[in-house]
Amino acid sequence: MHADLDWKGDLRFTGVAGGQETRVDGKHQAGSSPMELLLEAMAGCMAIDLVHILERMRTKVTALHAHVEGARAESHPRRFTALRLHFEIAGENLAPADVERAIKLSRETYCSVFASLRPDIDLQTTFHLTV
Repeated sequence: MHADLDWKGDLRFTGVAGGQETRVDGKHQAGSSPMELLLEAMAGCMAIDLVHILERMRTKVTALHAHVEGARAESHPRRFTALRLHFEIAGENLAPADVERAIKLSRETYCSVFASLRPDIDLQTTFHLTV
């Protein structure tokens, strides 16, 4: 898995991953900020898990809306200190216990975005100067 990011001036970048383009903007004008993209990734990862898990439980999901809010530290690096994720789910044969189980499975087993927020992730950086 890989992604590329190209600077477009000011604090704007264009990213490409999986053939899809994303605009990233540190000033929130021409695209989402990196932290907003992280919120979207978190909500998207768990929402995908929920649809998949609930359908495997033989329920039919007809609609799903995810709303996520993040609280950030006051000082740098201004990381997220709390995330609040709320799902509105519609479907056939949905039982609250099944939804709770699906959320638990996503959070504890399947959501790779949530697991990637762990502090023990191995991050290595390199660079190359061009003329």
